[in-house]
Amino acid sequence: MATTYKDAGVDLDVYRESMSRLPRLMRRTFSPRVLELEGGFAGLFQLDFNSRLFRRGYDDPVLAACTDGVGTKLKVAQKLGVHHTIGIDLVAMCANDALCCGAEPLFFLDYVAMAKDDPAVLEQIVAGVSEGCLQADCALLGGETAIMPDVYRPDEYDLAGFCVGVAERRQVIDGKAIAPGDVVLGVAASGLHSNGYSLVRKVVFEKAGLAIDQHVDELAQTVGEALLTPTRIYARPVRQILNAYNGRRVVHGIAHITGGGLRENLARILPSTVRVQLKPQSWSAPPVFAWLQKLGGIADAEMEQVFNCGVGLALVFNPHFQRTIQEILAAAGMESWIIGEVVEGPGDVVWA
Repeated sequence: MATTYKDAGVDLDVYRESMSRLPRLMRRTFSPRVLELEGGFAGLFQLDFNSRLFRRGYDDPVLAACTDGVGTKLKVAQKLGVHHTIGIDLVAMCANDALCCGAEPLFFLDYVAMAKDDPAVLEQIVAGVSEGCLQADCALLGGETAIMPDVYRPDEYDLAGFCVGVAERRQVIDGKAIAPGDVVLGVAASGLHSNGYSLVRKVVFEKAGLAIDQHVDELAQTVGEALLTPTRIYARPVRQILNAYNGRRVVHGIAHITGGGLRENLARILPSTVRVQLKPQSWSAPPVFAWLQKLGGIADAEMEQVFNCGVGLALVFNPHFQRTIQEILAAAGMESWIIGEVVEGPGDVVWA
């Protein structure tokens, strides 16, 4: 009897069904800048619009590109059997990084690797990616689905994402303009976002022995709901802030607070001539952080190093612009706080 691809674990008929479910999820994210290419091997995106109404009129555009995944948060999604939010995390981890240099996210590509074809699960995953792209105002331009039965266990999958953005060269934010007298504004995180989940899973499932569907009174939700809260996407209000001053670069630095916490991620954007003094207890963190710390007996220093601790994004700017910036964030439903100030120093971040 002849050996087939299906014998090796890859069913091309099921794969085709999976692919047939994705085009509508992509098209809902398209803007007039997407040039549709049916059956193409790549996605096409024009940098500017053709119409006068929407023309950007770039003078000296610079492209920004970034890539990321969502780490072992995937394990929580797979454990709970909920797959429609993890794609939002994937877009967030990439699009939020692009914002840090002042770029407007343009388009996104995803890579999904699975042990076997599962059209329903793939559709849920990409539905989340599509939703994340809508929140980031970028197009889901294409992607890849790889079926690798010898690499992944049954019901396992992995994700990676790739985002490309654009900024005018004169408006690129590189942190060099950060100066003494600037303030640091922390923008609220929605929860744990997508970092530290190896520690989270060890504490919650191994040490505490909690069930994924167990209700937690102090969180008013189940374990799974708390741990799968999607990463917040900051694209819309940040773009509003950057566009509010007619091209003036009033924001001197932006840091996406991921692994390494506030201090490490802020330090990445500082010139060697300044120091950020953070103000302890100057912001409110979602209750999931206190719950997790108590549950695992995690030291303060470890929490600070591994998690965002309630601040998902940090903006550095002259305090003259504080009111307008906070009003834009509040209108987007995002709480923010002045959490630090910039003084002269050796390019580090300390607690005041």
